[in-house]
Amino acid sequence: MSAMLDLTLKIWRQDGPKTRGAFKTYHLKGISTEMSFLEMLDILNEQLIQLGEEPVAFDHDCREGICGMCSLMINGQAHGPETKTTTCQLHMRRFHNHDTIVIEPWRARAFPVIRDLVVDRTAFDRIQAVGGFVSINVGNAPDGNSVPVPKVNADKALDAAVCIGCGACVAACKNASATLFVGAKVSQFALLPQGQAERVQRVQKMVAQMDKEGFGSCTNTSECEAACPAGISVEMISRMNLEFLKATVVGAT
Repeated sequence: MSAMLDLTLKIWRQDGPKTRGAFKTYHLKGISTEMSFLEMLDILNEQLIQLGEEPVAFDHDCREGICGMCSLMINGQAHGPETKTTTCQLHMRRFHNHDTIVIEPWRARAFPVIRDLVVDRTAFDRIQAVGGFVSINVGNAPDGNSVPVPKVNADKALDAAVCIGCGACVAACKNASATLFVGAKVSQFALLPQGQAERVQRVQKMVAQMDKEGFGSCTNTSECEAACPAGISVEMISRMNLEFLKATVVGAT
């Protein structure tokens, strides 16, 4: 039998990107420890609607930890206190009776608040659009052994490809840096034969777009890796820097 929690929620409310926001306090009773964090917010919104109040806006989609939509700062931590876990996969058993939970959106200039807990993360889309593709016609899926790929490269490419683009790395970084995200997107192509055609241009364009979007610089504190729900390593940042250096040398020659 699940335990029940009485909670105090301090939630950031903001009508739009150009309006001033503030924290508002809500009280919830009888929250099951078996609920997910987003289910708890669903209960809150049901109560607000019954009271004739505006429900709290927050992002969600698959609720299976793979879409990257559930972007929340919970008590100052991206996606909450559980490591390698998205907000939708965080369960209320990680909290205690009479806890006060502070919930706010990602804080980054490149992620402006749309409403309440929802931020605009299309900056990530624009970074991927300028270089995160392969323009050559690779045809249908080839036989597994027709394009030799060293296993170590295949494994590292898959490690990079698991990035879900949630933005936790940006939210956790004191400079709101997107280098872990960009490093993962650069790496997954640079490590595979299909990505070689645009290898030089890709890293240059994606890094330039990252800077254009207003993300901060990396200071190697590795908070991004700690906050990443997919467990992506800061090794991806090192690979991106190496790819960028190589591209700069090739461009100079």
